[in-house]
Amino acid sequence: MHAGPRRHHARLIPALIAGATLLTACGTGAGTSTAEQPAAKVTVTPAAGSKAAELGSRISVKADGGKLTSVVVKDGDGGDVTGKLAGDGASWTSDGKIRPKTTYTVRTKATSDGGRESARKSVFTTEAADKVNKLTNTPSNGQSVGTGMPVSILFDHHIATDRRAEIEKALKVTTQPHVQGSWGWVKDYGGQDRIDWRPKDSWPAGTKVSVKGALSGINSGDDSGWFARDYNFGFTIGKDHKAVIDVPSHTLTMYENGKSVGSITGSAGSPQDPTRGGVHTVRSKNAAETMDSATIGHGDEWMLDSKWVTHLTASGTFLHSAPWNKSLGVVNNSHGCFGMSTADAKQVYDFLPIGSTVEVKGTSNTEHTDVGNGLEVWQETWPQWQQRSALK
Repeated sequence: MHAGPRRHHARLIPALIAGATLLTACGTGAGTSTAEQPAAKVTVTPAAGSKAAELGSRISVKADGGKLTSVVVKDGDGGDVTGKLAGDGASWTSDGKIRPKTTYTVRTKATSDGGRESARKSVFTTEAADKVNKLTNTPSNGQSVGTGMPVSILFDHHIATDRRAEIEKALKVTTQPHVQGSWGWVKDYGGQDRIDWRPKDSWPAGTKVSVKGALSGINSGDDSGWFARDYNFGFTIGKDHKAVIDVPSHTLTMYENGKSVGSITGSAGSPQDPTRGGVHTVRSKNAAETMDSATIGHGDEWMLDSKWVTHLTASGTFLHSAPWNKSLGVVNNSHGCFGMSTADAKQVYDFLPIGSTVEVKGTSNTEHTDVGNGLEVWQETWPQWQQRSALK
């Protein structure tokens, strides 16, 4: 009598199980969890593990199937490598190029189109350069200089003509207040390549100048080497001090903010060695120096000790004490310099900072002073100077 019900109960159990299975299947079929979505595919170039990544390239990061939410790149010194994220968030490119013999660490975060977040780390090393090019900047960082001072960058090695535009673009001058100016390529008196930035007119006193050179990873020429670092320096323009030498009257007049603050007499170059004309820039100063005739092509004619020497051209146009000259203020009989009494030379030395200008008027010397013969950027007109830019 009980066998029938038991068999009937046995038939019901599979049906209940099947129903439960159906309900479960309907519940999971509504969607796939975020964890099961594929992550965005992030590609870093140069590739992770590279031991000799090609120089001259930029770091790039791309996300396929999603967007980049964070890209942090560090160089071997722990410095940040800046870059730009594309508007669609799918790619990032470094601002500068990779530099030689450096290990870079790239950390990225991305979100896939389905909302899955992922993170990855990529490390690569760049190859060493066969040759490295370096530079020397003038003024030095933090220096206060005169209103005629150019930014002057002297390179250790030659800069190939076809590389100059890229290098010039990588150099940025920022001023406060804004001052118009331009870069110009120069052959230094010593034979090295140089690039100078001069304002259109004299600097306003008090101007703050910042110079940045994003040069790392730029090739300066097949035989000249790569730049291995960026450069960053700044300086301040001091008081507006200038001087004017009037050769016929044997006079040097000092000006502050355009107003005369005193004149002294001395001796300019003789008719045989007239002082170079035009506007010169004070390039350096020396409290004591030996005047050697051999340095300006006069053999062993003299060897004289002088004090308070203010250097103008690299070829030897100076302002200095000349106590041996008994004709100061009467006859122009120097070999191209402007000689003064020791006391007057000290006054001029103290008044004119490096970077100030000295204009020579009334000289019989018609020789053009090359821009590279010192910091002679004011020997050319503004239109002439602009022609020196590789970006003209």
